[in-house]
Amino acid sequence: MSHIERVAIVGGIHGNELTGVHLVKKFQQYPNLINRSSFKTLALLGNLKAIEEGKRYIDKDLNRSFTNQGLHNFQLSSYEDTRAKGIQQILQPQNQPFVDVIVDLHSTTANMGLSLIFCDMHPLLLRLGAYLSSINPLVKVCINQQSKENGFLRSLCELGFVIEVGAVAQNILNAELFQKTEQLIYGILDYFEGCNQGNIPQINNTLTLYEYIGTIDYPRSDSGEIQAMIHPQLQFRDYEPLNPGDPIFLTFEGKDIFYEGASTVYPIFINEAAYYEKGIAMHLTQKQQQVV
Repeated sequence: MSHIERVAIVGGIHGNELTGVHLVKKFQQYPNLINRSSFKTLALLGNLKAIEEGKRYIDKDLNRSFTNQGLHNFQLSSYEDTRAKGIQQILQPQNQPFVDVIVDLHSTTANMGLSLIFCDMHPLLLRLGAYLSSINPLVKVCINQQSKENGFLRSLCELGFVIEVGAVAQNILNAELFQKTEQLIYGILDYFEGCNQGNIPQINNTLTLYEYIGTIDYPRSDSGEIQAMIHPQLQFRDYEPLNPGDPIFLTFEGKDIFYEGASTVYPIFINEAAYYEKGIAMHLTQKQQQVV
């Protein structure tokens, strides 16, 4: 992509993730904060009804509702299916240019710090990640190469990506993380401005990536009831190495359960509250260096 014309910043795709909700409301009130001379920036709230009710979603996860099949099926009538179509019409209006970039703001109960999640190895996004992590060592970059048919908002756009910030509880604002997320967004917009003006910031040519390789569920009974918790030695240790034989779960009776994988991995989204219903205790990643 030679020139970025339109950027969308979306918050509240999950209604109980208040960092993105209130940042978008701030940007809507003070648009000069996100205006840049070489492109237009739109600040958009996602799941309006869930935001109002303080819930993650009303009928289903909005961030799984942007499949091509679902967006073109007008018989689907859940609130999130209807809202997904409305958001698509805003970001991809008929007979008008689509947005070039979607920045999807999320918060997590896991200790993810400031995480960028890309859905592919797009060279511009990798360079963006290298730049942001070079000016702020707290920034981590994840690659989760999932099909567009998984229905994520970011799949509407080639340069769609997620900012995950945590640890912060659902329906809670954390002032420090709010401010850090805000500054990260300004850094993203400034980087795109520099690219448009032919003034790309100098960066290190290597980027540390955490590439998604799978998930682990909690130990469960035959009836599906959870039988163990995240081990205290693993809790809040997102992005830290988990070696074969390290404790990973602790049963309610106090028995350690150990990681039985063949090699060292780097868990993220450890004990994310919203993932209990999805059968996910954590995501596993591999750490690698990427030349950008």
